[in-house]
Formats: sequence, C-alpha cells, structure tokens
Amino acid sequence: MPIVISSGLLTAASAHADNKIGGGAQAPAPSTKAQGDSAGSTLSSTAGVVVFDRSGNGSGGSSGPVMSATTWTPPACYYAPKYTPEQLQKYLESIWEVGSTGSEWDLQQRNKYVNGGVAKDFNKAKTGKGYWWDSYVTPGREGDPGALDCTKDIFWVDTGEDPPADIPEAITPEVLAQLAYAEIRVPSTEVELAPEGTTKVNLPTWAWLDGAKFKPVSVTASVPLLGVTATTTAEPVSLKIDPGTDDAVTYPASGVCRINADGSIGAPYAKGKAEETPPCGVKYLRSSGDGSYRLRATLTWKIHWTGTGVTGQRDLPDGTFGADQNVVVQEIQAVNR
Repeated sequence: MPIVISSGLLTAASAHADNKIGGGAQAPAPSTKAQGDSAGSTLSSTAGVVVFDRSGNGSGGSSGPVMSATTWTPPACYYAPKYTPEQLQKYLESIWEVGSTGSEWDLQQRNKYVNGGVAKDFNKAKTGKGYWWDSYVTPGREGDPGALDCTKDIFWVDTGEDPPADIPEAITPEVLAQLAYAEIRVPSTEVELAPEGTTKVNLPTWAWLDGAKFKPVSVTASVPLLGVTATTTAEPVSLKIDPGTDDAVTYPASGVCRINADGSIGAPYAKGKAEETPPCGVKYLRSSGDGSYRLRATLTWKIHWTGTGVTGQRDLPDGTFGADQNVVVQEIQAVNR
C-alpha cells in the first residue's frame, strides 16, 4: 500500500494547517530531539518525525525493555521526510559556504541536487508535491554500530509514492512497528516465593506471579506527516526459572511455567499444600552455605503488530525480560535427644 504524504510544508508555521489526507493537524517541522509530556515517564514523545504513544505501556520503577529472543534487534537508524526543497537548500548551502567538506564533494552535491543530476534547483518545482528524505538515528542508539547503517544520500519521494524498495530502513508501517518494539516496557519478573527468602534443602519452593501485574502492553508509533501508524503489542506467555545452580530441580522439569487463563503464572502457596508438587517452583538439593543462590526468573513475551494497510496481526521476534533474586538454602537441622 503506498504511503500517503501530506502536501503541507515541514515548517512550524504549518503546524495547525489542515492535513486533508491524514485527517488531523499537519505535523510540525521534524526534530532530532525527543520530547515528552513529563520528565522520566512520558506517555508520548516525538523523536525525529516519529511520534510514540506509550499510554498502553508497562510502568513502574522496576519495569524495563524486552530483549529480542533472537539475534534480531530494532533498527538503530531509519529514513523519513526531513526537508522541503527550500529547507534542503538552506541546509546544504550552509555546508558549502563553510567549505569543510572539500570542493570536490561540494561540486558533486551541487551537480546532484542543483544542476540536474538527481534534481534541478533542489526540486523547487515540486514544492508541496513531496519531500526530501534523510536518515535519523534512533534515540538511545547513537553509539550502536547499526546507527551507521543508514549511509544513503538524501533522496526525494513524491507525494503518494512508497520510498525506494531497496532502502529497508525507510519508514513503513513495519519499520514503525519495529521502532515501537524498542519502546515496549514490561514489569519486573521478580517472583513470589514460599518459603520466602530462605528455604530448606529438598523442600519444594513455590513460585508464582500475580496475573493482575502481567497484562498485554503496547506502544503505538506514527508519522503524522505520512499518515502511517503501527501498534506493537507484547503479551506474556511463559516464565522460565533458573535456580542459579545445577544442584536443583525445577517444577515443571523444563523450568518453563506456562501462563494461566487469568494471566497469572504458577499458584500461591497455601496452608495444606505442603505435600503437593508446586505447578511452578524449584527444589534445591544442596545448601547455599554462607551465601545464597541467584535465582533468575525470565518472562517471555509474544510480540505482534498491526498497522496502516495491514490485514491482521503480524509477528515480531519474541521478547524476554528477567530479574534476579537471592535465595538462601539451609540444611534441615536434626535434633538429637
């Protein structure tokens, strides 16, 4: 489906002009700075021309980002509209006037954008009929090697046309979904334990997570200028228990506890269950001595997205988020009389 671009200029003065195609207010000039409605915990923010709505995201001081369960990572850079013809002229001519890039490079750029190589006079004849696209670095990924992947020269995209197919980092609903993936925040996975903190050798320790805490979370990314949007949703599916030592067995044996119908994982320990096997938990076979074992609980989140022009849900790699907690394991002391 072609990306529809509004015909308004990328200027602050047009921020309140009608966007006939997108149906909302015309986006203000793109910015490379992130901004939000409150410090530290923003429900929405703008980075470049991408607007993030985090109102459906996880919250709390112990929440954190999911990590891809595969080698895939969200893009560290992307291409999106950045200049009108007049803005590109101002940007490039300021560089040429300084001359720090060298006369040969400057001449190449003039031939490309002014003298008809790619465009004549910065495409001023097409003002209002498209935009010059350039690269943005995803906020927080500035030092990432992937931030250097967007090396293509500034290019033009006409209104109503898709960006070139050979530029995978160019903004599309799918790229927006991937950018939203990086903004997903999920609650801490520190589990409830019984016995709590200190347990005994060969005593099953129950582990569980409250279903009220682990609900689907989502982030929506959009480019109002293009009229495209994508919502990425993460849903909890399972919890993996790593006891922190080989001298332990887990319940179930795989260590993977499935989510219950009510969204909880495992079951709370209650009086009278001492002889039962916990649906989720661990049994330590050796004392932790003067120290403790570092139990790690890692929740896996199924991640999918929907977006402009997309039918149904599409998958992204599963995400994981874990937390460590100390467990002291003591020998059961026998009393001789």
